[in-house]
Amino acid sequence: MSLYSPLSGSSDLRLRPATVEDADLLASWDREPHVIACSTDDPDADIAFGGIEWREELADQSEVGFYRIAEVKGRPIGVMQICDPHLEPTHYWGDIEPNLRAIDIWIGPADALNRGYGTQMMTLALDDCFSDPAVTAIVIDPLASNTDAHRFYRRLGFEPVGRRLFDADDCLVHRLERERWETRP
Repeated sequence: MSLYSPLSGSSDLRLRPATVEDADLLASWDREPHVIACSTDDPDADIAFGGIEWREELADQSEVGFYRIAEVKGRPIGVMQICDPHLEPTHYWGDIEPNLRAIDIWIGPADALNRGYGTQMMTLALDDCFSDPAVTAIVIDPLASNTDAHRFYRRLGFEPVGRRLFDADDCLVHRLERERWETRP
């Protein structure tokens, strides 16, 4: 995937491959209250994503699943995980059809929230995912309680397809079909 060039037009945002050197940054973002809130409904959680070991996670990237760091004028402001949910080795998505991509996105520093970066990040990632002609749709799994995320994804063209438990997380799965993305206004 390319994803390294800036979004054409009005932004200095770009996505670059995440490396093991980004582990400490990601671990620090996992302590941000807004990141914790988007990753769990547990009111006692003090770290996002169950305290993922970022060095190991980033070292295990492959063509099937990888991370991108969003930067604005060289400053890291967010991260995305992109995977083939049919082939990824943990089988997080269970028995799911081939030719999909799954995306997770989060903004790290609180001062980067509500500035349009999430939309820019998703636009870059969606364009890149759909540049593969075999990809038919993108799936996402925000927490069912995260209504702000639901509105965000719907503005991008995603449609809710149903609630689903992923481990203990109650999520509202959304899906974006290729045709809907390609015919957006």
